[in-house]
This record gives sequence, structure tokens and C-alpha cells, in this order.
Amino acid sequence: MDLRSLRYFVAVADARSVGKAAQRLHMAQPPLSVQIRNLESQLGAQLFRRVSGGMQLTDAGSALLARAREALALAHDGFEAARAVAAGRRGRLTVGYMFALGYALLPQLVPKLRRAMPEVELQFVEMSTLTYEALIAELKVTVALCMPPIQRAGIAASVVGTQPLRVAMPARSPMARLRAIPLAKLQGGTLISLPTFAESADSSVVATLLRRHHITMQIAHRVETVHSALALVMAGEGMAILPACAALGSPPGLVFKPLLDVKDGFDVAVCWRSDLDSPLLAPFIDCVRASMAQ
Repeated sequence: MDLRSLRYFVAVADARSVGKAAQRLHMAQPPLSVQIRNLESQLGAQLFRRVSGGMQLTDAGSALLARAREALALAHDGFEAARAVAAGRRGRLTVGYMFALGYALLPQLVPKLRRAMPEVELQFVEMSTLTYEALIAELKVTVALCMPPIQRAGIAASVVGTQPLRVAMPARSPMARLRAIPLAKLQGGTLISLPTFAESADSSVVATLLRRHHITMQIAHRVETVHSALALVMAGEGMAILPACAALGSPPGLVFKPLLDVKDGFDVAVCWRSDLDSPLLAPFIDCVRASMAQ
């Protein structure tokens, strides 16, 4: 039994006439009669009886009609759902984000996503510098807000903005009184750093900046996340050079100062597995760009 047979059956039941049903279906009457007889043969039951007013459902026909309508309605819903997903109107998007970007980006981004993709189910997953590559590669997140962009085979990235560098230090630090920190003031200081992996924020931005200006700092700790770095800065273990967005939601007792005459920053990117073919990707990136511009 197929959906076409059910559609023909429902049309005859509604019209109470094979001839009228054939007109509504834009087909000849004899093939429609053959379809109804074939359906009755498959079921082993008579579905209609001829009466003076036309075609009347038998008890078996009445039992089938309600289920046939449900089946056709479900099939229609399924087709519409598939079209909506293919067009990017429906679906599910699991968004990974690094903690440092949470306060800075999500309050602007989430409402934009709700407006742009109202029927898309959204889920958010916090990532760290140690976990974000694996989460993307294993498709545990559909897209990820990364800082810096991931540069490895199998992962695509689109840069959507930049976060300037800030030096996080205790408010009681003598340098906390300065409007901006000259790089020379960091010489010989103690640094709380993110992990040093290939293309990580530490090696590609902070370490590169310090090497370029011949600044040597002692690495006191390497931590996975920005909030771990901030906790150790509060504890007096050293300073941390972080993206400016780390100041949002930071605990009291810390200050964030710009570096004097330094234009370097952390690139922010949307990253995804390069073989991902999703119509949700382009509108998501558009929403992120608009959020970063605010």
C-alpha cells in the first residue's frame, strides 16, 4: 500500500463518487476505479458499496478512512519538515563557545538567532582550549565560537571579529594605576598563560607579541580556561594577557588594562567541520558578525 492509493481512496470517500473524485484528481475515471479495486484486493475487504446517492463506505472503509487521513497528514508534515530543514528554517544547531566569549557575545547573539531562525532548536555547549577541536571534529557541536580560529585539516573557519589584548592584574598592583601598560613594564614579570599547543592563543598571539618586543616573562601556570587564569591572578600568582571580553563578568578585585601602542588582538572565528553541509551555517555566521559589530 502506498500514499497514492490512500489519497485516491480518501478522494472517493469525500466525493462519494468515483467520477467526481477523478475530476478533482485530474485523472480519468477508469484508472481510479482500478486503483480502488486493487486496494480492496490488497485488504481483502470491500471498502465501498454502490447506493442510489453514489458510493457509500462500508464498515471496513470507515475504519480505514480515519487512519488514511492521519497517514496522509503525517506524510505531509514530514515532507514540509524536510523542506524546512533543507531551506534552513528548521533543524537543530549545537553551538560551542569558549567561556571568554560567553558574556561578550551570547547576550547579543542568542536573540538574533531566535529571530532569524525561530523554528531551529538551539543548544549551547561551553568549550575550553583543550576540548574545542575534538568537539568540532566529532560533531558534538555543529558550529563553534573560537578564539583564535582553529587551523587544522578537516576544520573550516570564518573570522568574524577581533578582541584586543588586556593585562589582567589585581587591583592592588602598582601597575593598576596606569591607564595603559607599556610592554617594557612586563619584563621579568610572572605570567599566567593558556596552554601552548600549535596555533593556540598563547603561541600565536601573546608569545609572538612578547618575542617581537624582546620581553621575557616567567610562566607561573598554564591553564585551560580564562576563568582559571583569573582565579590565579586574584590569588597573586601573576598577570594574564587575555582578550578584552574576559573583563565581562570577571570577579571583583581585578583590573584589565590595555597595552600601550599595541594593536595585536585575538581573532574570533566561527569554526565547523569542513565536510558539514548545513543551510543553517550561513545565517548563523551572519548573526555572529552582526553581534560582534555591536
